[in-house]
Order: sequence, then structure tokens, then C-alpha cells
Amino acid sequence: MAAFIVEGGYRLTGEQRVSGAKNAALPILAACLICPGQVRLYDCPKLRDVENMLAILTALGASWRQDEDGALFLDMSTATGHTMPQRISKEIRSSIFMLGPLLARFGRAVCTYPGGCEIGNRPIDLHLSGLSALGVRIREESGLILCEGDAMRGADIHLDYPSVGATENIMMAAVAASGVTYIRNAAREPETEDLQAFLNVLGCDVSGAGTSNIRIAGGGWRARSAVHSIMPDRIVAGTLLCAAAITGGEVRLSNVVPQHVGSTLSKLREGGCAIDCGEGMVRLSAPPRLSEIKLIETLPYPGFPTDMQAPFFALATVAEGTCVVVENVFENRFKHGPELMRMGAVYTQKDRTAVIRGVENLTGTQVTARDLRGGAALTIAGLKARGVTTVYGAELIDRGYEALDAQLRALGAHITREESL
Repeated sequence: MAAFIVEGGYRLTGEQRVSGAKNAALPILAACLICPGQVRLYDCPKLRDVENMLAILTALGASWRQDEDGALFLDMSTATGHTMPQRISKEIRSSIFMLGPLLARFGRAVCTYPGGCEIGNRPIDLHLSGLSALGVRIREESGLILCEGDAMRGADIHLDYPSVGATENIMMAAVAASGVTYIRNAAREPETEDLQAFLNVLGCDVSGAGTSNIRIAGGGWRARSAVHSIMPDRIVAGTLLCAAAITGGEVRLSNVVPQHVGSTLSKLREGGCAIDCGEGMVRLSAPPRLSEIKLIETLPYPGFPTDMQAPFFALATVAEGTCVVVENVFENRFKHGPELMRMGAVYTQKDRTAVIRGVENLTGTQVTARDLRGGAALTIAGLKARGVTTVYGAELIDRGYEALDAQLRALGAHITREESL
């Protein structure tokens, strides 16, 4: 087990470039299967989840390499398999994204139920019902999901909930369906727009991503090669801003789309931070202690993102006043709470609501990351705490942050990484 060793009390300052978005890269890597030739991706983050997705593609017969300029070069011409490896698929939630591209490429797909962080019930019913509406025949056998889609047709699909994963999976399958598909009540997250952009580079005909209604005209011509740059990671940007805010710091982030982090910036301003936005840039200057942030309520985009709930939970533990945090997306996403309490945080929780009373400071101790974003929150708390905080489970944090310790160190944090603790 790896750990971050954080010495608190140092103010973060400086400039940092935000990496490409994990939540955009994973479905786009899956969508590469739709291309019968070569794909070059820029700004693909170096993450454990990305490594696992590349391992799945390799098992399906594709090949890839990292170029000297950091670009990821993938050759999909040799991909022949339609059965995903069970062991790898169980480690990564986003393996479910492979269903749509496999159906589009081969007309069939076999997968197991996906893994990932245990942050609550994340059923794939919407994925399967959407694919079924396209004419995919689905059955379960010995723990596997077997899909036959050799005669997919366009459909008018209404999602009961604007699920990002289901929206993207249906988009990728529908490009090979005959006729036109409409997705109603679609997820509006920016990552769906990035997937749309990539699919259109492949020669597909997709429009409306970023709104609640997406149109896919299926069965069109497909390019034999493609080049695409992954969008900036809005969650990484928000996490770095929270790290600066909790230390009373001043940072400038580049490679950011300010509109994508609007709800995060709004709450940081409520906490007393001065924020300046420009083209591809956000600058934050924080007070010595944050003001009261009254309410954090997670919602689908453009509401406050569930992935930012844990970092703001950490901020609220040392801010003035009382903060009410309502988690509407996942029912089991407060696992960082008891660990923060070990550091001196004061809060009460009932079901999906936590009430946090800010204290003057936290105290460093040994804590354990239970999931990806919770691990980032504990690291942020360690930046503020007196003494040294050891955050076990850094490998979970690696799933969504490219060398988070190095990024924070570049801004002046005193943080190191130790393996096998």
C-alpha cells in the first residue's frame, strides 16, 4: 500500500497546468475501437484507470505506444476480440464503456459487471435498457453480460436519470445503428461534448451533446485515422483550487475551461476567495481562513459535481461557521468523514446529509483513503493540519490524479510518497 506523507502548514503558491480529463479520456479510449485504423490522442492523463483501459484494448487485439511528445498512439486495425477480460474489467468502472464500441465494431460484446470505487449503488440498468432500445439482444449467463447487436436500429430513448455513462454508451453504439437515434434527458456534462467531438472526427454524425437532447445519425462513413486532444480535467482543477484555498494560498491554473468549473468557483467565492478567469486560465487568492460555505448539494451538471463533494467537505472542516453537505448522486460517499474526524473534524451525518462545524485547525495523524476523491480530500486536509498526516491508499488516488503529490509539491506543498507502507 502506498501513502502520501503530508507536512501541513505551508501556503500553496505558483502556477500549474491541469492535465487531460480522466472522465473524458476513458470513454474516448473505448470509442477508439470504432475506428478501424490509427488514433493519436493528446493530453491523455497517465492514470491507473487509463492503464487498465489500455490493458483491455490490448486484450482485444489492439496495440498502443506512448510517443516522445507524450501523445498516445493506438492501432485499432488488429482488434478482433469482443470479450473483455474479466479480471481487468472488475477493477475499473469504466470498462462498461466498451459495450457500445464493441457492438458498433463487431456487432457483439461480452463483459462482466464492472468494478471501481465503492461509493454506492451504480446500476448499469440504464446502459442495458438503452442498448436494448437500439435492438441489442441482451442476456446474462454465469455472471457475464452477453450482447448481440448485428441489427441495431435508431430509436427514441428517454433516460429516467441523466446518467453520463449510459448517455455515452448509447452514443457510441448508436453510430452503427441504422437510422437516427435521439437520447432524451441526456447527461449534459462537458465530457459528453468531448466524446461527441471525437466521434465526429471519426466521421460519425452526432450533435446536441452538452444539452438534454442528443441526435445520432447512424451507419455513416468512418475515418480510418483520427487525431484528438482530451479536454482539461475539471475535477483536477477544482481539487488544486481547494488545496490552495485551504492553505490561504494563491495559484494560477492553466489549461482550464472556466465554464466547466463554474459551480466550484461559485462556492470558493462564497468562502471568500478572490477568483479571476481568463481564456484557459483561473487564478485564485484565498483568505487565511475561509468564510462559511452554507450549503453544498451535489447534482448532475451544471450543478455541483459529486466528485468535488469530498474536497469541499475537507474545506468546510476548517472554515468559519457551519456547512450542510447533501449528497444526491451516490448514497455511500461520506467515507472520508470518519477519517477527517480522526484529524479533529467535527460533523454529524444522517443518511445523505452531513452537517460540518468548522474548527480552527486539524491535527495530522494516520488516515486511510477509502475511495479516489475521498483520498484527495484527506490529502487536502493534511495540507492544513498541524504536524504530519499519512494518507494510506495513495494508489486509489492514482486512479484519478496524475502524480498528485508532484503537482502539489510544485506549488510549495511539503508532501512525499512512500511505497509499501
